[in-house]
Amino acid sequence: MDELRPAEAMHQAKHPKTVLAGPYGHPFHPVLVTIPIGAWVASVVFDIIALASSAREQVFAEGAYWLIGIGIVGAVLAAAFGLMDLLAIPRGTKAFRTGLTHMTLNLTVVVLFVIGFALRSGQGNDEASVTGFVLSLIAVALLSASGSLGGKLAYHYGVRVASEETQQEGFR
Repeated sequence: MDELRPAEAMHQAKHPKTVLAGPYGHPFHPVLVTIPIGAWVASVVFDIIALASSAREQVFAEGAYWLIGIGIVGAVLAAAFGLMDLLAIPRGTKAFRTGLTHMTLNLTVVVLFVIGFALRSGQGNDEASVTGFVLSLIAVALLSASGSLGGKLAYHYGVRVASEETQQEGFR
């Protein structure tokens, strides 16, 4: 395959290969990632409350468990759309390598949360899981690093973002 010029490669990365990924300039992946991010961050908050308060420990431990489950389901959905966006980026580019790192970190995060979910499921939800909490903290830290790379893909490299000519319409 011939190597694309930078302008052609950027044009390719801005346009989805399928309408399922979202229309030009408005991909679905960034919208969908708010589900797992919100659920997982809330699960960490619930874990902190469960570990700090014996009065409502069971309620918040169970809440953290279900929030992690919701996050896992949301992450699988977001990953499907993220993969469509990744496949629009030409191979061999910095943007593609950044996308691969972003995806690898996200898959690691999902695996950590799945392990934590299984661990919590096995021990019941009567009390907070310190091991599950530590896994969640590690996963959220990795998720933050991955989110930074996702931001770099969109805001620095312009992946799936409308061209500057299109953006200028908002400033006329």
